[in-house]
Amino acid sequence: MLADFDPSRRQFLKTSMVAGVGVYVANLGSPAFAALFEEGILAPTDAAWDAEAARMRFRLDGVSKVTGAKVFARDIRARDMPHWPDRQSHAFILRTTRCDRTYEGFDLARLEAEDLLPDRVVTAQDLERDGIVVPEFYGPDLLLATGQTPSYLGYPVAILIYHDFARYSIAKNRLKFKQDVIRYGQETGYPQRDPYGTFRYIRVGNDDAYQPDVYSALQETVLTPDYRKRHPIWPEALRSGSDAETAMYHAGRIEEQLASPPEGWVVFEREYYSQYTDHFAMEADNSNCWYDRSSGAMHVVCGTQSPAELASWMPELLAKSRFASKRFFLHPAYTVGYGSKDASVFPYYGLVAALYADGHPVRLANDRYEQFQATMKRHPFSMRHRIAVERDSGKFQIFKLVLDANGGGRANYSNSVAFVGATAAQGIYYFPSSDLTAQANYSRMPEAGSYRGYGTLQTMSATEMMIDELAAELGIDPIELRLRNLLKAGMKNTQGAIPAGASRAGEVLHRARRHPLWTEREQRKQAYEAAHPGKRYGVGFGCVQKDFGHGAEGVFSEVELTPEGRIRLRNIGAEMGTGYATGQAAVCAAWLGRAADEIGTAETEWSDMQMESSGNPYIMAQDEQDRLARNPRWTPLLMQASSASNSAYYFSFPTIEAARIIFRHGLWPAALEYWSRGIGGGQAAPYVVREQEARWVDGKLTASGMEPLSLEFLARRAHEMGGVTAAMAHAFNRWAWATAEYEIDGQRENLPLDGLALKYGAGADSQKRRSMTSPRGYHLLDRANVHYPPTQRNNAGVTYYSACGTLVALAVDTGSGEVEVLDHHTILECGNPIVPELVSGQLQGGVAMGIGHALFEDMPLYEDGPGNGTWNINRYRIPRAKDVAVWRQTSEILPPLSDSDPHKGMAEVVMIPVIPAIANGVAHAIGHRFTRLPITPDKILEVL
Repeated sequence: MLADFDPSRRQFLKTSMVAGVGVYVANLGSPAFAALFEEGILAPTDAAWDAEAARMRFRLDGVSKVTGAKVFARDIRARDMPHWPDRQSHAFILRTTRCDRTYEGFDLARLEAEDLLPDRVVTAQDLERDGIVVPEFYGPDLLLATGQTPSYLGYPVAILIYHDFARYSIAKNRLKFKQDVIRYGQETGYPQRDPYGTFRYIRVGNDDAYQPDVYSALQETVLTPDYRKRHPIWPEALRSGSDAETAMYHAGRIEEQLASPPEGWVVFEREYYSQYTDHFAMEADNSNCWYDRSSGAMHVVCGTQSPAELASWMPELLAKSRFASKRFFLHPAYTVGYGSKDASVFPYYGLVAALYADGHPVRLANDRYEQFQATMKRHPFSMRHRIAVERDSGKFQIFKLVLDANGGGRANYSNSVAFVGATAAQGIYYFPSSDLTAQANYSRMPEAGSYRGYGTLQTMSATEMMIDELAAELGIDPIELRLRNLLKAGMKNTQGAIPAGASRAGEVLHRARRHPLWTEREQRKQAYEAAHPGKRYGVGFGCVQKDFGHGAEGVFSEVELTPEGRIRLRNIGAEMGTGYATGQAAVCAAWLGRAADEIGTAETEWSDMQMESSGNPYIMAQDEQDRLARNPRWTPLLMQASSASNSAYYFSFPTIEAARIIFRHGLWPAALEYWSRGIGGGQAAPYVVREQEARWVDGKLTASGMEPLSLEFLARRAHEMGGVTAAMAHAFNRWAWATAEYEIDGQRENLPLDGLALKYGAGADSQKRRSMTSPRGYHLLDRANVHYPPTQRNNAGVTYYSACGTLVALAVDTGSGEVEVLDHHTILECGNPIVPELVSGQLQGGVAMGIGHALFEDMPLYEDGPGNGTWNINRYRIPRAKDVAVWRQTSEILPPLSDSDPHKGMAEVVMIPVIPAIANGVAHAIGHRFTRLPITPDKILEVL
């Protein structure tokens, strides 16, 4: 395939240096590289873009997806890769299934008898000898050494490599489920570890919700304890002590009010449990890696949400090892994952296998049993909720939460998941005082990590279930109680931060209250139960607002306009089946009149910007940031992984800014110059023609009645005039955007960017031409007066939200206990949708995942769970089409307040409210409220 492939001609390789290793990134998802596998994976944008309607007709990869032509990481073999050997080797991993005894090696006797011994076995001894150390983030060693007790079920002990597929396949099947392969020694008991982390957010508001708080995490501090015998030890409580001591004083007063509430208050308390679940991503973890011993180059093909992390950490691993590889090639391919491909340790096993594969490309790919045993899971949460409410008014007074998250045997993102879950637990409500504690615990369970919902699914579902029960206790309509306690614009969240923009959850509530599923619920219940003896009908509702973003987003994007009017776009975001490339192409239209023609995703090479990063942007001290920011090329974070619903808003932001700069300093001057030609100032003279009147209509630019001009015409003139024709931008967000001043065409502009480079057209003057000195001909602008959001904003927890509410109608079979979802309606607020059809697809998929979490998906935590290697979908129930009311589901998206509303992240929020809606619907149907998920038939039969 592609025998005449020329990397230099095709600009296939992009390079930078990490730890002395040359890093080359070739993004297989970009159309420029689609020819590696199948031409036309992305449809031509001019076919997909509807100029008259100014919208996408279909997703760019839609046809290839439905026809099976789209290539994922799992599809790639050595013969598909240019310059790789054709011979493909294969590998699989041996894993432990006990954590109470030492590991003492493995027994391959059954393979020896059939001449099925591996060509190479890799153990911890090899890694220690060769200096291969897992990146610090991942914690325990990649492979367990003999004599040690496994710290979690499924701990890898060896990688078995085969140079032919047949022997590999037979050998793998011979060893599957065999308990005598791993040898165990003396009994040690289960391992114990300190928690991964504990966090506490305490807030005491002012009598006026809009005035400064008495105390909050944002104003003062987030509490983190010391540990004694694995239990947190908090600071002493002092009214006039340090910030931490003062926080504990307020925590004491909150506890006193809950223990002895003032007259007229009701304190409501419940404990909730959200279960242990699997991602069940359709593409199981996989990698295909080749270590070229002759050149010392390492090549890695894998699916990942965080290519920048691999491009940084993998070269460092290689540089420190005896292999001392000098070149590293990363090929991030199309993938899917719901979070499971974010900071996954799996690709490192593929890399290690390649180092010992005798120079052969080696493929490491989980089957479904291995995927259940090894891939990251959703954290099980135990939650104790307490809410104090004024009985007469129904107004909430205090919210207290104690949350324990089970993180399994590798820390991964457990700390982050726990505190995000805690900071989101308030949902759509305002609480004058709150005390939220979140702890991420070690256990021998397989690791839990990033997963769609990221801790908020667990806590907000519990809060919504509690609100419904509280409404029944107070005799108030559940939606009315929600409206009375709504977090309104300008009010503060439980960290003391004011959320961005208008709060629109109230609109969601009002629409839900008017919907027939809600207004007619009692009549429908009577009619349905009369027509279906043995079944009970119920309607439930849930409403949440989910944050989007990490609290530290670093994003590069590049937009270039060719003389022919073609738009080229490069961006760091990874395509994970969400239609990301389609959305990124579409956002260019706001300033350039139509979608981008060429789209590069998962791009990691940005050497033209010459930016650098150091320090931890999440915990950096203000004085450290001030010191580092004196370097005009420094940024707190270069590149962020594709996660936390960050693509629509954060990843699009520098794309839109780059397109705007091209418009303002390239296309608009070209249009004005043309409109002003002729006697007395041409056609523009009789009118006042200003930039803010500019509009793209049917793909042509007009303003104040001027002659419409095509993008092709304007692009040619912009190049001839030497205007800005390309912009490469970097943006950083810490719950607010960094800003800096730049001089463009003699004008000083303050922009929400901390890095900017420009290209000018062929007609540029000599000074501009001399300034374009970067490898790809960019002029790197010097920034001035840079302002980064204060590091104290890290304590905000979140400021960006999308709201979503879901109504569910269901029936409970009193004979079997089965719950049937009959109908559901979702109301979503997500700002200005980029591609409404993609929003709809995310919404439908999210609701289906939520239904699965509420009713079906569950696994034991320990020895009987997936860590024993025997789990598959024969034991793990996922929702099918018949379970999700696929033909009756409806939805609506709130119209934006104006066409200037931002694009909001919404992929996670849409899966959450359906969970409490189902729980509340079951309560309406049978009169019993469940506090442990999932709500299974056996649990229902126990209470009927």
